[in-house]
Amino acid sequence: MSQIHLLPDHLINQIAAGEVIERPANALKEIIENSLDAGASYIDIQLEAGGIKRLTVTDNGQGINETDVPLALQRHATSKISTLDDLEKVVSMGFRGEGLASIASVSRLTLTSRTATAAHATQIFAEDGKLSPVKPAAHAPGTTVDVVELFFNTPARRQFLKSPSTEFAHCRTMVERLALAHPDVAFELQHNSKNIFTLPAQSLSERCTAIMGVDFTAASLNVDETINGMRLNGLIGKPTFAQGKTSQQYIFVNQRFVRDKIILHAVKQAYNDVLHQALTPAFALFLTLSPTDVDANVHPTKTEVRFRQSQAVHQLVFHALNKCLAATNATQTESISQPAVVLADIMHKQPASVQQLFPAQENAAGSKQSPAPYHRSHTPIQRNLSLKESQAAMNTYAELYRSETVSMADNVATADAEVIDSELNDLEQARGITATQTPVQLPVNETNVPPLGYAIAQLLDIYILAQAEEALILVDMHATAERVNYEKMKQQRDANGKVSSQTLLIPVRFTASHEEIASASEYATTLQNYGLNISIENDQQLVVHTVPAMLVKSDIQQLVQQVLADLMTIGSSDVIRESENRILSTLACHGSVRAGRKLTLPEMNALLRDMEQTERANQCNHGRPTWVKLRLQDLDALFLRGQ
Repeated sequence: MSQIHLLPDHLINQIAAGEVIERPANALKEIIENSLDAGASYIDIQLEAGGIKRLTVTDNGQGINETDVPLALQRHATSKISTLDDLEKVVSMGFRGEGLASIASVSRLTLTSRTATAAHATQIFAEDGKLSPVKPAAHAPGTTVDVVELFFNTPARRQFLKSPSTEFAHCRTMVERLALAHPDVAFELQHNSKNIFTLPAQSLSERCTAIMGVDFTAASLNVDETINGMRLNGLIGKPTFAQGKTSQQYIFVNQRFVRDKIILHAVKQAYNDVLHQALTPAFALFLTLSPTDVDANVHPTKTEVRFRQSQAVHQLVFHALNKCLAATNATQTESISQPAVVLADIMHKQPASVQQLFPAQENAAGSKQSPAPYHRSHTPIQRNLSLKESQAAMNTYAELYRSETVSMADNVATADAEVIDSELNDLEQARGITATQTPVQLPVNETNVPPLGYAIAQLLDIYILAQAEEALILVDMHATAERVNYEKMKQQRDANGKVSSQTLLIPVRFTASHEEIASASEYATTLQNYGLNISIENDQQLVVHTVPAMLVKSDIQQLVQQVLADLMTIGSSDVIRESENRILSTLACHGSVRAGRKLTLPEMNALLRDMEQTERANQCNHGRPTWVKLRLQDLDALFLRGQ
C-alpha cells in the first residue's frame, strides 16, 4: 500500500476544477457571478466554439486592487467572507474563493482589472496553474477574464465535452438564468463574433419577456406575497399555457438559481387542481429571505440550498400560488390570452386549398389585392322558429345591450309590441303552432354586461355561444359544468371543518421502513387530523385502523406511505386532500352536463353566471380551457376586414 502524502496545490486545484468546472458553462457562471458581486451594471460575454476555445467576460464593476490581482488566482482567497459568521449569512454569489483558481489550473487564463482610482489596469497570466508576474495594461475601470483552451492540459476531461453547439447551448442557458435573476444589469452575449442578444437594464416583466418569450408573459399571472419576513414574487403561467417543458421553470433563492424539491413540490401541489399531471407549468419565482435562514454552502456548484424552516417555505409558495390560481375566472383574467394567435396558427396548418381562399394581403408591387371570391358552403340545418319565438328573440336581443334609460317612446313601443305579440299568439293558435319555451325575461336597461355576456345559442350541442361587449364567447359546456360542480363539492367538504374518517373492519398491516416508523411516531397527531389512526407493532409494522371515509376503497398501504414520505420531506402532506379531490373530480365529471344535451337559454345563462362566481373556472379539472374570447378585432383579422 502507498504511503499517505500531501497532494501538490496544482493537483488539488485540478481536482477542485473537476467538481466545480464540469464544462464551459460552469466556468462562465463562476466568472459572471464574480462580476455581479463586484457591482457591475454591464456584462459583456464573448464565446468561441461554445466556450471550449475561448470565453471572455468583461464588466464595469469596481475592479481589483493591483496588490490583490495575484491573490485572485490563488485557491481559497476571497474578499467576501472572513469568519464563520460571514459564511452563515453570506449574500454574495460566490464565497469559496476557488472558482478562478480552478479555472486557471485547467486553461490559459488572463485576468485584467482596474479600479476607478487606479492610473492603469493590472494584468496577470496563468497557464496550467502557473502564474506570471503582474504587469500594467490598458483597460477601462472593471475587469476582463479571458479563458483560452479550457481543459487543454486534462485531455481525459476534454473528451467528455460535447459538440461546440451543445456546449454553447449550455452557456446560453447559464447566461439567461443569471440575466433573469438580475434584470437591473445589462447583458450582451456573442458567439463566434455573432451577436446573440443584447439585454438592457429593465424591469422583471421585460426581462421575462426577453428570456421566456412574449407568449409566456402574455399568459402569465403576477405573484407577490410576503409572510414572516419571506417574500415570494414573480410570474407563473396560466394553466392553459402549460407546455410540458421544464426548461421554462426558474427558481431563484436570494437571486441564486437553484433546483429545490421543496419549492417544486409546492408548485406542483398548487397546480394539481387545475393542470393535468402530464403537463408542466412555466414559472419564474423569486424567493427572498434572511441569509441566516438558508444554507447555500450545500452543493459544489451552489445549485442546491437547505432551508432552516422548510415547512414555512413550502406553505408560502403553495398558498401564494394557490391564491393566484384561484382567481383564474372570467371576472379576473381570460382563459386563453392570445386567441388571435391560435386562430392564425390554425389557418397556417390548413391545406393549401383552404389557404388559397385567403391570399396574401399585398402582391409583389405592394398593392392591395381584392378579397377572394365567395364560395358557397354547406348550409347548416336548423329547425324553423315559430313566429312568437322569432319576435321574442328580436325583442330580447334588441333590449339586451341597451345602456340608455327607457324613454316614454320606448314604453309606447313596448306596448305596441305586446299588441303584436297578442295578435301573433292568436295566429299561432289558429294554425296549431305552440311555442317550445317561454321567452327569456332579461333586464331592459342593463348597463353592465357580465364578463361572459349572455347566451345566444348552443353550437352542435357541445358549445355555448355568448355575446359580450364587442366580443364573442365560446364555452365548452361540459368542461365548465365539471369545474363548477367540482368546486361546489370541495366547498361542501371543507364546510365540515375536518376530515371524516371511518374505522376499518379489518386493520391494514404492512412492514414499514425505519424512516416510516419514525415518521408515524413523530407525526401521530398530524396523521389523526388527516383521518389516519396508525399504531406501531414490534417496531417493524404499521397498523392502520381508520382512514378518511372517502378513501376506504383506495390502496391503504400506498396512501399511508405517500403521506409519510411527504411528512419526512416537508413536514406536512396534502396526499389525503389530493386523493379526495380526485374522487370529487370524477364525481363532478360524471354528474356534469354532457356533450349532446340541449340546454335552454336560461340554463346556458345560469351556467355562465356560475362560471363568473367560481374559482379556477377558466380551466376544467384537467387543465383544458373552458372558454375562449374572440374580440371584434380578432374576427376582423380572420375575415381580412380593413385590409
